[in-house]
Amino acid sequence: MKWLGDYSRKHPYPLMFVTVSGAHLYGFESPDSDYDLRGCHITPVRQLVQMSPPSETHEVMDRTLPIEMDLVTHDIKKFFTLLLKHNGYVLEQAASPLVVVDSPEFAELRELIPGVITRHHRHHFLRFGQNQWQEVVKSGRPTVKGLLYTYRVLLAGIHLMRTGKVESNLRRLNEIFKLNHINDLIAAKIAGEEKQELKESLDWHENEFNRLCAMLEDAHDHSQLPEEPTNRAAFNDLLIRSRMRHLN
Repeated sequence: MKWLGDYSRKHPYPLMFVTVSGAHLYGFESPDSDYDLRGCHITPVRQLVQMSPPSETHEVMDRTLPIEMDLVTHDIKKFFTLLLKHNGYVLEQAASPLVVVDSPEFAELRELIPGVITRHHRHHFLRFGQNQWQEVVKSGRPTVKGLLYTYRVLLAGIHLMRTGKVESNLRRLNEIFKLNHINDLIAAKIAGEEKQELKESLDWHENEFNRLCAMLEDAHDHSQLPEEPTNRAAFNDLLIRSRMRHLN
């Protein structure tokens, strides 16, 4: 991870954290998979109060390296706002075990993560899964990668509703769900090219997709998770203290 950290530290603003997302986080990266780096930066107060403050989101797509690098970070206020609005993307980024850049503020953020997980996260995981499935169907040339993204997000959502714990890695999720076709798809993805096409019919996978959607709905209906985050005040406190450390 060191070279990824060196790359990320070229960021123009102080970083709270950068983690790895995408296929590397999900456990089915191919040899030519690009790196999806996601994180949170702290815009210095002096720049925030300018007549024309900088964008809340910093994005860099670097194709000059042997492996494509995609870096996206949000300012701390935007990132915290998304977390508190049941956004599953930033939740998985903050909980990623593949840490490239960290900080004392990030350690505090990690401790706050359980308090933002709610029953409403079901909407994110279900919608994401449905969108992925539609892309698979409409493409006309479905890929192994597309199916894996579909299955992963549905299993992650079911697991979150049942346990209140974030698990993004499909291999570890399938140690719980024990679906043989998942292992076969992962093996095919890792052994082949990034966008290799699916060889079998989609009919069986459509039935499995519908079954997992129903399981996610059922897990939501029986979930003991709260309706809203329980620690908004703690996020506000962390935001203020982080800003005060970066006045200039």
